[in-house]
Amino acid sequence: MSETGSNPVPAPHRDRSAGLVIFGVLTILFGTICALLVPLMVISQTMTPAQVNPGGMQAIIPAALMYLGLAVILIWLGIGSIKARRWARALLVILFWGWLLVGVFSVVATALVMPPIMTSIQAMQPGGQPPLPSSAIPVMITISLVILGLVFVVIPGIGVLFYSSSHVRATCEARDPVTRWTDACPLPVLAAVLWLALMVPMILLAPLSARGVLPFFGVVLTGWPALLGYVIIAAFWAWSALAMYRLDVRGWWVLLVSFAILTLSNVVMYSQYNLVEILELMRYPEAQLAMFRKMPLFNGRAMAWGMGLFSIPFFAYLWYIKRFFP
Repeated sequence: MSETGSNPVPAPHRDRSAGLVIFGVLTILFGTICALLVPLMVISQTMTPAQVNPGGMQAIIPAALMYLGLAVILIWLGIGSIKARRWARALLVILFWGWLLVGVFSVVATALVMPPIMTSIQAMQPGGQPPLPSSAIPVMITISLVILGLVFVVIPGIGVLFYSSSHVRATCEARDPVTRWTDACPLPVLAAVLWLALMVPMILLAPLSARGVLPFFGVVLTGWPALLGYVIIAAFWAWSALAMYRLDVRGWWVLLVSFAILTLSNVVMYSQYNLVEILELMRYPEAQLAMFRKMPLFNGRAMAWGMGLFSIPFFAYLWYIKRFFP
């Protein structure tokens, strides 16, 4: 994903209009699936006992809005692909690259985390029930990894290969010769801008999913201080997104410094508290806390290391896109 925001004359190419229609229809299908997940979440929540999830409908609002927004975006992009719009191709390149990178991380994380979780679940089985066969655990892990690999690596990988093709780009530029808003900045920078634009509403909705709690450098903020903290983070990132879209290097610095502060805060927080203790502060139900307590992975300080390692690719990407700013 190294395209710049230039608008060259389309080079000789193979027409990929048919492929754009096929991939557009598939993208609309993915959006429809996301839309269907929203009522399924609501139905599932209504059938869940209150003692298991005392948060009620409020607990699923962020996820429901995320899936609803994703459905709208995918359907919109699918229509744009069918019409061979250059903005749709650019955004789909970003979407599939993000999908692929998240997928690779998810597969690796699942491969590392799932074995100890399955072992803990096996140890937690009630005495009156037949034990889970040890031979079943590798099979379950393998099936999970294969499904994750197909959904989060193979599918987005195909999308990346198709929409990144020079023939697809030239086809869109030939059929849609008008300069679009996606041409205003290089594609790698636009990806960071859109990521920030997506994170801002998610941060503003975070008090609902985090139950009004904001961990910050070993101090757990609650109530209005926590809400104010989320608003400040969202405001900084909203300004950073707008500045970076205009190729203002100050936006890049704001993002770099703010993300470094949040990363350091998380590392400090999880060095002092384990995940179960933080979930207790978020008033998670005791049934869920009891399950987490029996899993050694969540009782140690591995989360601090995980937070630090997770941030490395992001900092590397920020360093990479710095070259596009004057």
